[in-house]
Amino acid sequence: MRLFIPAALVLAAFFSQAQDAAEIHSSAIIIDGHSDTTPKFEQPEWDFSERHNTGHMDIPRIREGGLDAQFFSIYMPSTPGDGKAIKTAIRRIDSVHETVRKHPDDLMMAYTAADIREAAAQGKLACLMGMEGGHIIEDELAALRMFYKLGVRYMTLTHSFNTNWADAAGTGESVTAEHDGLTDFGREIVLEMNRLGMMVDISHVADTTFWDTLEVSKAPLIASHSSCRAITDHPRNMSDEMIKAMAEKGGVIMINFFSGYIDEERAALMRRYSQKRKEVRETIDDPSERRLELEKLNVMWREGSKVHASVVVDHIEHVIKVAGEDYVGLGADWDGVPELPTGLDEIQKLPYITEELLRRGYGKETIHKVHGENLLRAMAKIEQVAAEMK
Repeated sequence: MRLFIPAALVLAAFFSQAQDAAEIHSSAIIIDGHSDTTPKFEQPEWDFSERHNTGHMDIPRIREGGLDAQFFSIYMPSTPGDGKAIKTAIRRIDSVHETVRKHPDDLMMAYTAADIREAAAQGKLACLMGMEGGHIIEDELAALRMFYKLGVRYMTLTHSFNTNWADAAGTGESVTAEHDGLTDFGREIVLEMNRLGMMVDISHVADTTFWDTLEVSKAPLIASHSSCRAITDHPRNMSDEMIKAMAEKGGVIMINFFSGYIDEERAALMRRYSQKRKEVRETIDDPSERRLELEKLNVMWREGSKVHASVVVDHIEHVIKVAGEDYVGLGADWDGVPELPTGLDEIQKLPYITEELLRRGYGKETIHKVHGENLLRAMAKIEQVAAEMK
């Protein structure tokens, strides 16, 4: 016999869950580990306080999404030495500080876990910085220390290419190992980051670099924007063994939203796309013909099957099942990837994560941990380790 449930009860349950989700979301401190919006801050005509119909984030959409803290990426591609990377990084760091200065009612620079809590209490976005790639310090510990003093609070040891002291995982194309992980100087850099209180970020690094870093670091590690290899087999993602090891040291895996990292079909398409782009660049000399072929490949990527936002929550849930609820966070990669999942393709859609976790049976405490409390706990521990090493 089919049980009849009055429509009024169904609607009441729906609205009750919606109210619960809204309360949980608004009471959480929501932190995102990685945004590449930063270069826009250097464009005089681009205003962070205006709502834009392109890109992933701006202040109006951040307000709607309920974000409380954002790590803005300090990044540039592999750059020749002689201070060029350092100079570019200083200009990018300055653009973050200047953006905060221009919008004091909405933004606040933050440097510690306590600063993030204070900004949230004031209703402002806590603005932090992460350096994406150890190549930017140009093999200078002095540069590392100065970047910390300028406000950089994590450094990703590599980007998609090796540094002189650490091997990278690559992104679309594989990278040939040069060091079998960290060199002695790489170990020295990790320990100096521990002493400073700068979070050691292992997103983008080779597996060998990860294990070396885990061994040498005196503080928890973070993965500022990585996902789970068990769901999507990509070298940018973390294996279950790595997730468990990070958790044992108190670290946090912050889930990347990029469709090419979280969905197996899109990851396979990305591999084909990257290989074909490489072939075009290497075999077609005529610039016009090369641009035409590259645009055809871009169409191939755009017309592939889209990924739904629920896959992001699949990755969050996987970390919880493998390591526990205390070791996962969010690192969307806003404005740094060509595609985000349907339903999470702009930052104002962040409440979906709360709603979906609630629908899957997770409670307020767990959801708050995912959104920010886990990273705040790790930050506080990293700050403690630094104080003990001074």
